[in-house]
Amino acid sequence: MAVSKEKAKRVAKYSKKHGVEKAMSKFELSSETISRYMRVAKSSYLPDVNPAYRKRQLSEGYRVLCIGDLHTPFDLEEYFDHCVSVYHKYECNKVVFIGDIIDNHFSSYHETDSDGMGGMEELECAINRLARWYKAFPEADVIIGNHDRMVMRKAQTSAIPTIWIKDYVEVLKTPGWRFIDSVVYDDVQYVHGEGGAAVARSVKDQISVVQGHLHTKCFTIWSVGIGRKTFAMQVGCGVDKDTYAMAYAKNFGTPAIGCGVILNGKVAINEVMSVN
Repeated sequence: MAVSKEKAKRVAKYSKKHGVEKAMSKFELSSETISRYMRVAKSSYLPDVNPAYRKRQLSEGYRVLCIGDLHTPFDLEEYFDHCVSVYHKYECNKVVFIGDIIDNHFSSYHETDSDGMGGMEELECAINRLARWYKAFPEADVIIGNHDRMVMRKAQTSAIPTIWIKDYVEVLKTPGWRFIDSVVYDDVQYVHGEGGAAVARSVKDQISVVQGHLHTKCFTIWSVGIGRKTFAMQVGCGVDKDTYAMAYAKNFGTPAIGCGVILNGKVAINEVMSVN
C-alpha cells in the first residue's frame, strides 16, 4: 500500500516528539509500519544521491541494533524511545540485547535493599516493563548476562536440578526471543562481557567484539593490521542510576546511556543518548 508523504511526515514528527509507543497508539499502527513511515518521511527530506549504492548497503549483511544492559525494572524510562529511534534511523534488520535484561536484585549474592521489592513483585514489574520492548522487537537475540542467570546460580547453590527451572522465554513471556550465551553475525561476536573489556576479548579471540556489562563504558576502538581490521565496542547501557538497585555502582562513575549499531560487520556506531 502506498504511503502518503504528508501522513508519513506527520507520523514521523509525532514519533520524534512523543515517542514511538505513543505514536503506535495514536495512529493505531504497528512498530513496523511506524518504521516504514519514518523511512518515507526521511526520503522526502533527503534525496538519495546514489540509489544503487544505498540498495547494495541495505542488502549486504545485517544492520544490527545492539541494546545495552537494561536491568529491568530499573531501566531508564527514556532509553526505550532512544533505542527504537536508532532502530528506525539505520533501518536495522536484526536486534541483539547484550545481556542483563533483568536485574534480579532480590536474589543478589550481595546485600539487597531492605526496603526494596520482594521477589515476585520485582519479577512482575520487570515482565511488565519488558512487554513494550517485546512489542517493539518481537524477534531478537538476548545474550544471557550475569544478572539474568542469578536465579539459576541460586538454584545451583541450593543443589536444585536444572530440570526444575523454567526457560527464560516462558517466565518473561517473550516467545520470539532467543536466549543464548553469545552469537556471531557478519564476523562480529556479541557477548555480555563478564570476562573483561571488549578490547581484550577482541585481541584474544581475533574477531570484532560487541559487549556490555561495563555500564560506564561506551566506545569503539579499531585495530588495523595488514589486510585485516577488527573493532571492539562497549555498547553502553540503559540503567536508571537513581534506583536503589544501582546503589552498588554509585562509586563506579556515571552510566553511559547508549546503544550500538553495526552495519554489515564493517561499520560500528555508538549512539549515545542525551541525558539531562
